[in-house]
Amino acid sequence: MIILIRHGQTTSNASNLLVGRGDPALTELGERQARALAPFLTNVTEVWCSPLRRARETARLAVPHLAAIVREPFIEVDYGSLDGQPLDTVSAEQWRSFERDHELVFGGGESLADVDARVHAELDRLLADEGSLLHTRDRHLAIVSHVSPIKSAMVWALGVTTSTVWRMQLSNGSLTTITTRMATPALLHYNVVPRLD
Repeated sequence: MIILIRHGQTTSNASNLLVGRGDPALTELGERQARALAPFLTNVTEVWCSPLRRARETARLAVPHLAAIVREPFIEVDYGSLDGQPLDTVSAEQWRSFERDHELVFGGGESLADVDARVHAELDRLLADEGSLLHTRDRHLAIVSHVSPIKSAMVWALGVTTSTVWRMQLSNGSLTTITTRMATPALLHYNVVPRLD
């Protein structure tokens, strides 16, 4: 089984900024969100994470007994010149354009089709390897990542069109679980958010 984890809240999330390849730190709430994940990760035997600090910090707090392996394909989408800008910098018409055309590049950075290509290639590799943790029920792979790669993985598991991602919310500090059923990917849980003490 694969457990995909969205990192805890960052300073940019708290300020409603677009955050792609920028590298903000977790807030105090983000650190609490990361620690709250730990009870749900007891069967995790390997951890992958995006190279960005918010993912690495979340991995360290959520699964402190395992060293995370940095995997570039799970980095957030590159928003280019839009990175770090307020969400309302992008007009409603621009957002609709992004929703309609997944080849459209954000601010000179990257498209959602690019994200799909790199994420799906990694997941296809795990699916093809019958010995991978995707195929085990009692040992799990945790992947600490970001909104766009996790939504891309959800699309892969369900076999639906990429436009589906625009109709789904994904919270900071959430868990999304993918397994297999008869050697076919299956979405088991989506956007599960542990309660904070």
